Amino acid sequence: MKRFYKQAGHQPTEEGHAITLDGRPVKTPARAALVVPSPALADGIAREWNAQGDRIDPRSMPLTGLANAAIDRVAVDAETFARGLSAYAETDLLAYRADHPADLVARQAASWDPIIDWARQRFDIAFTVTSGIVHQPQPPATLDRLHNAVATQTPFALAGLHPIVTISGSLLIALALAEGVLDADQAWQAGHLDELWQAEKWGDDPLAAKTREAHRRDFDNGVLFLSLVGQG
Repeated sequence: MKRFYKQAGHQPTEEGHAITLDGRPVKTPARAALVVPSPALADGIAREWNAQGDRIDPRSMPLTGLANAAIDRVAVDAETFARGLSAYAETDLLAYRADHPADLVARQAASWDPIIDWARQRFDIAFTVTSGIVHQPQPPATLDRLHNAVATQTPFALAGLHPIVTISGSLLIALALAEGVLDADQAWQAGHLDELWQAEKWGDDPLAAKTREAHRRDFDNGVLFLSLVGQG
């Protein structure tokens, strides 16, 4: 649509920080108030609105999109949303290792083993690792504890975690990133280790590289959103 406002901003409310356009509150697509939990996130969203030209392009407003999702999709049934994310623990990327060649095996171990060791201590879990792609069930107690770690997150944190989990294919990577054990680049490299290794060995397919770039943007937007949610 055409830009219909001069200035975006935000103001504190009892619920959080309401995004405004020319002083008027913004609504989500489901017509709820666009209120976010932190001033840092509100600043980021206001900057996206202020950066728009004559026409509003939602694709250039990832923080706004994730905030809308947190309110309209996640908050209405956070338990179901959390269960969908925690289900990634059942087939977590880090559990499935190559058995050859030796350099790939070594690279997976160097990148993934520290994350698993952290998760074992942090959540007091056993985590089964196997070679190949045949499904290896994780202990029920492990799945329960990892689900609880996700279910205790706020709807806004869950919205930020979603692209990190789904793009990396790993709940453990996302949780390690959320708790500051990994930075964005370390998490990205761990989640795309096999693909990046193959590109190094055999060359990168242009289409695959373009897709990976798009995924990296979505991944980084989730990381930024999650960090801003946690800033007071």
